[in-house]
Amino acid sequence: MNTSDVKFKKLSQKIVSDMKRLSVPGVAIGIWHKGREYSAGFGVTSIENPLPVTPDTLFQVGSISKTFTATMLMQLVEQGKVDLDAPVKKYIKDFKLQDENVEKQVTIRHLLTHMGGWVGDYFNDFGNGDDALDKMVKDIAKLPQIQPLGKIWSYNNTGFNIAARIIEIVTGKSYEQAAQNMLFDPLELKMSFFYPSDILFTHRFVVGHYIKNKKPHVARPWAIGRAGNGIGGVVSTVKDLLAYARFHMGGGKKIIKKNSLEAMRVKQVNAGMRGDMGISWFIREVGGVKFYGHGGATHGQQAYLFFIPEQDFALAILTNSDEGGIITANTIGWALDLYFNTKIKSPTPIEKPVDEFKEYLGRYKIGTECFDLKLKGKTIVYHHIPLGGFPTPETPPGPALPPMRFAFYETDKMIGLDEPYKGALGDFIRDENGRVEYFRIGGRAHKKME
Repeated sequence: MNTSDVKFKKLSQKIVSDMKRLSVPGVAIGIWHKGREYSAGFGVTSIENPLPVTPDTLFQVGSISKTFTATMLMQLVEQGKVDLDAPVKKYIKDFKLQDENVEKQVTIRHLLTHMGGWVGDYFNDFGNGDDALDKMVKDIAKLPQIQPLGKIWSYNNTGFNIAARIIEIVTGKSYEQAAQNMLFDPLELKMSFFYPSDILFTHRFVVGHYIKNKKPHVARPWAIGRAGNGIGGVVSTVKDLLAYARFHMGGGKKIIKKNSLEAMRVKQVNAGMRGDMGISWFIREVGGVKFYGHGGATHGQQAYLFFIPEQDFALAILTNSDEGGIITANTIGWALDLYFNTKIKSPTPIEKPVDEFKEYLGRYKIGTECFDLKLKGKTIVYHHIPLGGFPTPETPPGPALPPMRFAFYETDKMIGLDEPYKGALGDFIRDENGRVEYFRIGGRAHKKME
């Protein structure tokens, strides 16, 4: 057994231990390192109809799909069919937004870097027809503008609905067919699918799970709706995701130039506590190791993919539980430590007088996310308020996250002390008068409600 085998075994043991602690039913892990691939599956696909998870088991990869959408647009840029800095209205002639100035000015680059500023967490299901995405983009017109265009980085799902629709218009194909022709077939991603294709159900696949009364339950519905395929609809395996990462680290496999892929890894904007933002890829640096990645979350499934081109290293981890997000976050740290001897250092909390807390307390909301920040003793506690709304506006709220303590580590910057936000970093953003206007946590700049 070589050193990489030993490291993969240690990583696997840590994952299995966390699965037991968190009652996560199933996980698949894959690593590519210096020309060799390692993969494994643990646990079961479903607590109701259990089958063993293997490296060939299908999971929903969630928002990792956004990088597929961005890669396709970069192919179209290379072909001279798309300009990232052209207004969206150049491609979608009847494009509408609530703010008319934003409607005229927003570009594709804004979409691919989450800088649109309108409500980004809005989901709807317009059926399985070829017009689903067109209907969704027309529906986005009603969403309120929360931040100014291009000013504050805040994760925006609906921007990628619009980006996916541009692909349909420019190619004259459905989003799914364009992805098949432009990426899946050339890269031989034979275990990557989109619902409503029923081919995926002829293979082993997982269902999502959530925790209620300390026990896992199957999350329903399974599908997110066809209109969401460009933002989170890819269903795949760790092996296919590793092949996709190798394509991004390599020369583009003749379907796109290497410099186009490298351009996706150039900083476009600062993403606050998430590091920097390239063209769809998040950019982080830990102990001199720079890596590019993206996570994914659907109804009861959590995923993460990252790669380090300089080290010929990629890691894909897929889980079938909301609690799996804790495992994906931990696995990033474990892998960096095991393979590159570098640790993610968490900021050290500082003491802050309680009388300075008042301006931070209150209710914050954006889209389908809402929470209260309350004072308990000398600590600020995050109280989650589930609103529902995923995968459709009518979807009822799920269970609330447990209350979680947060501590300041700098002025206007906080760190979570309890799972699932343990180690999560958040920052307060002030308006031009110096008043607290947003709390950005989980990648979203939530607006303070007066």
